[in-house]
Amino acid sequence: MPNPDPTFQLNPKYQRLHSRLISEPKVWLITGVAGFIGSNLLESLLDFGQSVVGLDNFSTGRRENLDAVLGPRPDAGSRFRLVEADIRSLEACHDACTGVDFVLHQAALGSVPRSIHDPLTSSHVNVDGFLNVLVAARDARVARIVYASSSSIYGDSKHLPQTEDETGRLLSPYAATKAANEMYAGVFQRTYGIELIGLRYFNVFGRRQDPLGAYAAVIPRWAASLLRDEPCTIFGDGETSRDFCYIANVIQANLLAAAGSPEGATDAAYNIACGDSTSLTALFYMMRDRLAEYRPAIRSAEPRYEDFRPGDIARSFADISRARDSLGYEPTHRIAQGLDEAMHWYAASAGLTALPVGG
Repeated sequence: MPNPDPTFQLNPKYQRLHSRLISEPKVWLITGVAGFIGSNLLESLLDFGQSVVGLDNFSTGRRENLDAVLGPRPDAGSRFRLVEADIRSLEACHDACTGVDFVLHQAALGSVPRSIHDPLTSSHVNVDGFLNVLVAARDARVARIVYASSSSIYGDSKHLPQTEDETGRLLSPYAATKAANEMYAGVFQRTYGIELIGLRYFNVFGRRQDPLGAYAAVIPRWAASLLRDEPCTIFGDGETSRDFCYIANVIQANLLAAAGSPEGATDAAYNIACGDSTSLTALFYMMRDRLAEYRPAIRSAEPRYEDFRPGDIARSFADISRARDSLGYEPTHRIAQGLDEAMHWYAASAGLTALPVGG
């Protein structure tokens, strides 16, 4: 087995969970397994000695992500089964849930702007597809479902830091789909007894996050633009801020929620973030300075400002005390450490290596 993640030193509960899973392996379903978060979860679970079923229709997920995980692990093929299908197919969901202990539901059509452009498809995938996963997991007697919710649920709430019980008016169809997921999850636990935990992700970033496409998230989009000497656009005055959360924190939260948390932690949704807030202008300069270590000309780049976009919230800043207390979640990567790793990955993907100090 690979060496344990050094972040275990910062969260002994996660280390104990790792040891237990190694000795008592389980079968996991990851929906959206070829996506950014899904493929990272797959990588960790395989390294934990687990068996995984992956469900993906590759509408937004990428086969290259699976190749990046499975390629260096030729022995993992016997512990991974891919169901290439859409969560809008109940039959496919039933197939994927067969023999599964835990479900990590990541499949969705993300992006606020995409949902504003096409609310019907967002609803069909994010709500109807989620309902199919719930029904199939219930029928297969899955022990627990952990599902991806979103900080977009906070809408226009002025309450900072954002606590799970203080939400505002929803500002996009995407936010509405995630709110519907949380309502359905609560109903299924109370009606059918299946255990569910929602994770409200706050601006997740990290390796294998796609920089391409109209709806790419800000960090991979800017990384690609900086490496191509193209301008980076900030919508608004740059003071819009986000609680950026590195992928290692999200992996930890999913595994703890599924297999490391007590029954009393279920029928609830938790903020998964770092409890920090970084302005978009500050983020730009943090990224620029790190990528300049690989290509010095990047150091002269400056952002371009355009009008605010509809549906965007002004500020996200999470209170993560409930996730700490109930799940044992403890973020191991703040934005600085996360950007160090993420920018290294994007630069390496572009064939760049860091220049020597003074080079």
